[in-house]
Amino acid sequence: MLDIRFIRENPDAIEEALKNRHAKWDYDEFRRLDEERREIIQKVESLKAERNTVSKQIGAMLKEGNAEEAENAKIRMRDVGDEINNLDGALVAIEEELNGLTYSIPNIPGPNTPIGDDEDDNPEVRRWGTPREFDFEAKAHWDLGPELGIIDFERGVKLAHARFYALHGAGARLERSLINFMLNEHIKWGSTEWWVPALANKETLTGTGQLPKFEEDLFKTTEGLYLIPTAEVMLTNLHANEVLDGAELPIRYCAYTPCFREEAGSAGRDTRGIIRVHQFDKVEMVRFAKPDESDAELENMTSCAEKILQELGLPYRVISLCTGDLGFSARQTYDLEVWLPSYGAYKEISSCSNCGDFQARRANIKYVDEDGRKRFAHTLNGSGLAVGRTMAAIIENYQNADGTITVPEALRPYMGCDVITAQ
Repeated sequence: MLDIRFIRENPDAIEEALKNRHAKWDYDEFRRLDEERREIIQKVESLKAERNTVSKQIGAMLKEGNAEEAENAKIRMRDVGDEINNLDGALVAIEEELNGLTYSIPNIPGPNTPIGDDEDDNPEVRRWGTPREFDFEAKAHWDLGPELGIIDFERGVKLAHARFYALHGAGARLERSLINFMLNEHIKWGSTEWWVPALANKETLTGTGQLPKFEEDLFKTTEGLYLIPTAEVMLTNLHANEVLDGAELPIRYCAYTPCFREEAGSAGRDTRGIIRVHQFDKVEMVRFAKPDESDAELENMTSCAEKILQELGLPYRVISLCTGDLGFSARQTYDLEVWLPSYGAYKEISSCSNCGDFQARRANIKYVDEDGRKRFAHTLNGSGLAVGRTMAAIIENYQNADGTITVPEALRPYMGCDVITAQ
């Protein structure tokens, strides 16, 4: 959420930022509600001041024996009290409308975010590794996985629905090995691990920006809880309505969780394999930082995601998301894309974002600075990594001519084998 004072005083800046994001907002409606809200607040304060003054006068009237005048004053004050209550009710309604409007405004892109229309305008920052050239006909993970008996799409659909799958034998072990490997590396690099619920309430999802705008992308229970789309939701909101010690910043967290997404707008995209599914595992990084340190934290967090790919020997590239492709809560984002031979292209495997104080304002996360002032913290989040997509990349990039898969060296202590053969 943006600072309402900033919105009020910088409508042109908001308009330009949203234009670059291809987003819209109703400034006239915002101004109307904001002015009406301030008018009500001023009127209520004036009426309360009048009530306080007259209350003192009533006491003096009674002391002077002016009982009738005092009673008339009490009657007027009861009317004033009723008017205050009515105005308070109107204020609540207006603030709900105003909050609904401000909560729908995306974050303002930071100065390091390139201006562009869509993903085609995302500049490449760097590459690591060289895509493998096969001397045999390479297979896609959606073919090789079932052939080896490690991925079972048919049973996943039987148990649940389309875009679900099951893992068997070495496939299940590879998933678990990747999760443990990723967590251990992030802990080694200074993150503290959390284990959090996979269900979140409305307030929690509002704090990180998934609600109210993106409710159609979420799975909802009959009790009003939601299956989380990412551990970012839970890790960030651990400190909702809290004041952090500035001396302890930056704070670095990581967690493994299952993630659930409706993928409502992805019909026809990545329909084969395990790239775009309704349930997937992910190791997430979340950071809390001071405003003047958050850019450096973004670089550090991105490098942590990169090191996972490097240790696994998977070729990738880093791109900087332009304004037209930037996520709702982010002010700057780097995407890491891993090479997938089946696509003949790089596919997203991690997204690392600096959200500035956007989420902190929604979730009320503050810290005490060196001068003892309370300020909103900056929050950051990033995938470290999406486990299913990492598995797909390993299957495709490490496949052999005989249909087996060589296990990356970094995973062998976890897997207990060097090669995955047919189950």
